[in-house]
Amino acid sequence: MTSSASVLGALTPDQVLERLPQQEPFRFVDRILELDDEHIVATYRFRGEADFYRGHFPGNPVTPGVLLLEAVAQVGVVALGIYLFALDHSEEELERTVTFFTDAEVEFSGVVAPDTEVTIAAKKVFWRRNKLRSQATMTLADGTLVCAATISGMGVKT
Repeated sequence: MTSSASVLGALTPDQVLERLPQQEPFRFVDRILELDDEHIVATYRFRGEADFYRGHFPGNPVTPGVLLLEAVAQVGVVALGIYLFALDHSEEELERTVTFFTDAEVEFSGVVAPDTEVTIAAKKVFWRRNKLRSQATMTLADGTLVCAATISGMGVKT
């Protein structure tokens, strides 16, 4: 820890949500159901009124894969990264650090229709020097796998 301020410690799921830099209409996390230093589980409902459905695809809308990946990254890198960073850093340091998604290997195996809730789960592969890699999945309510990914990101001081 580089600051003389006290370590923030473990955040609650609601505290992590409050600190997510992404906001509507680009936040793809509604609730965090589970959270610890090894994993995270969250949900999001892709709302049918979202503007991107008008053009993807007219008459048969589906959620763009890039937004599915963004949702996975917001949970498995940004939210989990905020939680992990707070364990060893002060509030001041957390406020000055933004977690950025850096890379992914993703395999899509399903589609997400408008007004569908998904569950995103991620397990930490490693966390060191403010760099996080996670194995993540997105599933539908019936357990159908939508995508699986290895995703990475890092905290950057602003």
